[in-house]
Amino acid sequence: MSELPHAATARPLLLVDDDVTFLRVLARALASRGFEVITASNFDDARALTRRHHPRYCVLDLKLGEENGLRLIPELQSLVPDLRVLLLTGYASIATAVEAIKRGAHDYLAKPVDADAVVRALLDGDNAGPDDSDLPDTPEQPLALRRLEWEHIQRVLTECDGNISETARRLGMHRRTLQRKLGKHPVRERPDSED
Repeated sequence: MSELPHAATARPLLLVDDDVTFLRVLARALASRGFEVITASNFDDARALTRRHHPRYCVLDLKLGEENGLRLIPELQSLVPDLRVLLLTGYASIATAVEAIKRGAHDYLAKPVDADAVVRALLDGDNAGPDDSDLPDTPEQPLALRRLEWEHIQRVLTECDGNISETARRLGMHRRTLQRKLGKHPVRERPDSED
């Protein structure tokens, strides 16, 4: 990988994830690519480190224990207005991606993700802010029924700030049924895709 621009190393990168192993591995990989990495595993630490270090970049996990990382984006950006936020998630959906962008994230990547993809997402368009043209495009072909269900569940879950009970109530399903559906990996967008 090419050298990072000087601006990338001028201020630290805040990495927020509750998976300690993932946090350690990604922090090491980003440090080897020229970032000064500080890490947090919960909301309180993320807020405190943001106040103290005024990071330029933040890589934030969507699920932080029982908390929803989407709620943290505007809080961190109110502390550091020019903070570039990259949201990572194991539960990728169009609804979550759209909500992340609306709340101020500059990019969104699905786990598993490698450090080079994170660096590209952080540095691409470094001086540009999000706007409506940054929202993900809708697919050309119609989505499969199971994928549509997954997208709808993710949208309602986002509207409920990650509250499983409220989401289940709004969807008219039992809480355990919803948890079982959320525990499954996201459905592929098209049955013929190989990725």
